[in-house]
Amino acid sequence: MTTLLMIGELARRTGTTERLLRYYEEQGLLSPERTAAGYRVYEEADIAQVRRIRTLLTSGLNTATIAQVLPCLRDDDGRLVPTCPQLVGELHRERARLTDSIEALLASRSLLDEVITAAPPEFADLVGAAADRPGPAGRPAA
Repeated sequence: MTTLLMIGELARRTGTTERLLRYYEEQGLLSPERTAAGYRVYEEADIAQVRRIRTLLTSGLNTATIAQVLPCLRDDDGRLVPTCPQLVGELHRERARLTDSIEALLASRSLLDEVITAAPPEFADLVGAAADRPGPAGRPAA
């Protein structure tokens, strides 16, 4: 007999939230069954599916790309292994896109460094105070 999980249990067992699980469903990444009362029910296999989704999101893929590649991946002792020949090419393209983004961010940082370096010496005290204040993500601004 297959063990069925309610959304709260799946969230707990995968370390995610119910809201994210509903989002994954909206994006076509999960397909839970529904009870007669309309509640979502998941299978044990969905635990591994959520982990695959989380791994791919962490690698920089968006949910649209993940929806395309998930059917062509299998777990092999904790590693995701492509099962479709075209997937490798798609992943190379995604890797190139990430590399381009990284290079653009590095160029932006370099430009900011040039502007910061050009600041008059008397601004140095202000820089230290600003660097200690949290930025938008709760991290120091510098």
